Order: sequence, then C-alpha cells, then structure tokens
Amino acid sequence: MAEVINMPRLSDTMEEGTVAAWLKKVGDKVEEGDILAEIETDKATMEFESFNEGTLLHIGIQEGETAKVDTLLAIIGDEGEDISGLLNGKAPETPEIEVSEETKILSETKSETKEVASEAQEIPEGVIVVTMPRLSDTMEEGTVATWLKKVGEEVEEGDILAEIETDKATMEFESFQSGTLLHIGLEEGESAKVDALLAIIGPAGTDVSSVAKNFKVEGTTSEAKQEEAPKKESKPAEVLKSEPKKETPKATTNSSSPNGRVFVSPLAKKMAEEKGINLSQVNGTGENGRIIKRDIENFTPAAQGAAVGKFVPTGQEDFDEVPNSNMRKAIAKNLAKSKFSAPHYYLNVEFDMENAIAFRAQYNSLPDTKISYNDMIVKACALALKQHPQVNSQWFDDRMQLNNHVHIGVAVAVPDGLVVPVVRFANEQSLPQIGAAVKDYAGRARNKKLTLDEMEGSTFTISNLGMFGIESFTSIINQPNSAILSVGAIVSKPVVKNGQVVAGNTMKLTMACDHRTVDGATGAQFLQTLKGYIENPITMLV
Repeated sequence: MAEVINMPRLSDTMEEGTVAAWLKKVGDKVEEGDILAEIETDKATMEFESFNEGTLLHIGIQEGETAKVDTLLAIIGDEGEDISGLLNGKAPETPEIEVSEETKILSETKSETKEVASEAQEIPEGVIVVTMPRLSDTMEEGTVATWLKKVGEEVEEGDILAEIETDKATMEFESFQSGTLLHIGLEEGESAKVDALLAIIGPAGTDVSSVAKNFKVEGTTSEAKQEEAPKKESKPAEVLKSEPKKETPKATTNSSSPNGRVFVSPLAKKMAEEKGINLSQVNGTGENGRIIKRDIENFTPAAQGAAVGKFVPTGQEDFDEVPNSNMRKAIAKNLAKSKFSAPHYYLNVEFDMENAIAFRAQYNSLPDTKISYNDMIVKACALALKQHPQVNSQWFDDRMQLNNHVHIGVAVAVPDGLVVPVVRFANEQSLPQIGAAVKDYAGRARNKKLTLDEMEGSTFTISNLGMFGIESFTSIINQPNSAILSVGAIVSKPVVKNGQVVAGNTMKLTMACDHRTVDGATGAQFLQTLKGYIENPITMLV
C-alpha cells in the first residue's frame, strides 16, 4: 500500500522547507530509518529520515525547490505499484491510502485544534493556542524546564516564554505572538508530546477555560493531568507522592468484601508480592478500605511478623524512581541503533607518553598558554584522519561518503547523560584554539546551553575517561561516524627500552570501528599514523 510523505515541520517556526539534497532516487529501496533527504528549514539544514519501508515511487519536490509544510514530498510503496490516483489528486484523500505516522500527527493536530471551535465554542478573537514545538529533528516530546512568564503577564513578540528540554539540549522558546499569557498547559518539570497544549495567549481578561479543556492533543506525562479522567466513586490506583496528605479514613480490619475478595490497587498488589507481604494483614486506607501504594509502603515487617508468628528480617527493600529524561531516552535509542546496526570491532594500542609529557610541559611554559593531553589527541587524530579518509567516512546503503573535512566530536558527560559537541576543521586549528573550543563547549554543555548546530556534523568521535583513572575501555560508535576512539589514563609503570627495564609512562587507546567502512588493516594503519603524532608531538607543529 502506497504511503504519502509530506513536507515535515522540522522546527517550531517552520512554514516551508527547501529540499537541499535527495539521498534516495526514484526506484531505490528505502528502509525504516534511512535518510531520505536533507531539508533546509528556517533554522538549519536537517536530515529527514523515513518512517516507512518500500520503494521510492515518486519525488514531489526536486532539489532546490521550496514548498509549504504538508505539501507532497514523496510516495513510498511496493515496486511497480500504481500511484496515478495519488498524483492526480496530489493528496491522499481516498480512504485506501495510508499516510506516514508523522503526517498523521501533523494532520491530527490540526484537525483536533479545529475541533475546539466546533465541540465547545469558537476560539475567542485574538486568542492563540501555543503548542509544544519540535525543537530538534529527533524530538518527540519536551519537558518544561522553566517558565520565564507567568499567567497574567504581558508577552511581546520575541519574548522568551520558557526553557524547553529536548532530547539534545535545553533551549529557549520565544513567543511569536503578543498579548497576555492566559493559560499554562504544562507546569515546570512536566513533559508532553510535540504539538500538545503548552500555553494560550490572548487579550487580557479573556476566558479560555473551554479552549484549554477541549484541546484534544494528548501526551502530558504529568500524572496529575492524566488522572483527570471520567468521575468515578473510587480514586485512581496510584497516589502521587506530591499529593497533599489527606485525613486518613478509619481503616477496616481488612480490605476484603463479604465474599473474601481483597480490594487492592494493581500497583499495591505488585509491591506486596515483591516484598512478600500478606495482603490479608494490611489495613487499606483508600476509598472504601482499598489497599493502595502508601499502605504497602507504611506496612512494617514487625507487624507482619507478629501476625504470622515467625521471624521476619528487619531490613526493608527501598528504591527511588527517576523518570527518564528526553536526553536519556535519545541516548538509549541512538546507541542501541548503532550497536545493533553497525558491526563493531575493536583495535587496542598502547602508546609511549614520555615525549608527550615533556612536550606539554614545554608548551605550557609559554605565557597564557595551557593545553591538555586531550587537546593533543584531538589534534593528532585530525591530522591522521586527513591521511586516512576511510576512517573519516560514513556508511549509506548504496555508497560510502569519504569526508575531506575533519570535524571531531568530543564526548562530554553531563548530569542527564552524554553530549558530543563538535570541533570543526580540527586539523586546521592550533592546539590552543582546540583547547579553548573544547573548554567552552564542555562548560556550556553542563549548563545545557549548546546549540543543535554545535552538536551535529561530526566525522569522528573521541571519548576520554583517563581523567577518571580508567586505564582502558570500549565505546559505541557515534553514528553516522565510522569510528570512535576511547582514551584511557596515562599510567606510570616499568617498561622495556633498549633491552633495559626502566620507569615509563604509557597510555592505552581502543578504537571501535564499523566493519562496513573500516577494515582491520585500515584501522591499524590509522593507529600507526596516530602513534607517530602522539609519541613525537613536535611533528604536529611541522
């Protein structure tokens, strides 16, 4: 069944897009996750991946052409399938046509927004519904980190409304409207899918309660909002920890009905099974004596021991649950995709660091100069990559891209996980320039102030855990790179030189390679070149 792919909305302000390049041509096979095209938005040129599998049957917008969001971009289906009906109509209006998931999301969001007017009332004049923007190409949901405006305040076009945490960074979200902030749909710390209700702006004093109530797009992860369900006599199974403590009703002797059935929430039942608690000994404090989460949490083993007349250990299992951040979800998704799609293999080397130590000490003796070993490794890798473009490559189903430019990604640990800012044209930069760039990126990464452009476009990645005392480790390739270098600590130990055992300093490095692009001999030759630069660092200045 043919599927229509429309021009996606790749940024919150995007109204139209330009096809910068097609990476597939008509007749090519397309797998889910393949990059179909590079699309230039109002903010950046971004890769657009396919969410469908099949054959590319039609291209609706040629390279260099510009079209509005939701315009026919391409059609994917079975090889030889008749798509004349789609091309005549230019839109999938017949019920037989299945459209892509992201097209569904966009169209459903628009139709549901219109339903607000038909189901309850017309949206008051001048009122604007602001939805969760898509601030990165991979963003599926966002978390409100901070509101910079509060309900009742005036908002000017260009004012920063909030800071939104995406899967890659925390970004400022500015208003494109002027008016009064009438409603906030998500509190700080709450998450929601792209296009969910974020805020409502309009003339001061306008009643927008019906608009907010009838907005149909769902996705908030706030339990408080999820539990605004149809009214029932009993409460939901789980009680939020943040819920104000209410007066505890009189507990029944047990939580059983006359026929012996125990009234217990699913969560409480699971917790009781894990802790080995007999539910018949637990007094329920929920509605109508129902056993809920807090009853299990507050149940003491001593009380249970007295009831059953046997010894019970005094220890109690305990844990804290931390919701996965958008960044953590993205890291998990991308690394799993890399690990299970790219055939990894590993090359281990150990370099003599005596000359490197002496070189750094001399270099740092210059006024206002300070470089790190990591800066030296970045520079050495950049120079070696120019001589071994195969290691500086990317894999596509129908070709390899051998990059002539060298952009080094430097992994930086942040509280939520890992980000990889990119030192561009690293081979052309001096050691102090590399050091300044890495230091700046690392500082802003920890404050979540990096831009998307600063984290995209790497051709090779370096991960350094040597400062933590790790001697050697392996890393997962940061796709679409073909390799990643894991750098360990410099270790003082006995080494053999000229047939004599002497004190020395060595460093272990491990390079993970994608066997589709980098053969073993190719990777080994790159590491030999890298060894020459690291063990004789003066050659990096020649």
